Amino acid sequence: AQSPVDPEALFGRVKLSDGAAYAQSKLALTMWSCNMALSLKDEGPAIIAVNPRSMLGSKMVKEAYGVVGGDLRIGAEILTRAALTDEFAAASGQYFDNDIGQFASPHPDALNPQKSEPIVSVIEAALTEITR
Repeated sequence: AQSPVDPEALFGRVKLSDGAAYAQSKLALTMWSCNMALSLKDEGPAIIAVNPRSMLGSKMVKEAYGVVGGDLRIGAEILTRAALTDEFAAASGQYFDNDIGQFASPHPDALNPQKSEPIVSVIEAALTEITR
């Protein structure tokens, strides 16, 4: 559930449906993660975008789709594995898709600097504003 990000929506100037907001936020986070990994290079922790698994049994999935969804432990387990195992230690800047259980290419926009840099700038500005 990733879709092209509208910067105007990030500013709150465009109203989105819940599903569109979710899909855009997922891609925005992937863009930000990839950008942060590139900027840190080997000077910081590994930054990896992770899709913990689609349709896990969260409140959001239950309310939005009317289904119970998969066991939430699936998502928790991959995040724990990413944080604690050597498998992910050298994977900074990559995208792990737990739907297929492996590293994969992220949405093409996450790899496109012309599309990702403006989105990352908006996120960074929002983070700066929040921390003031």
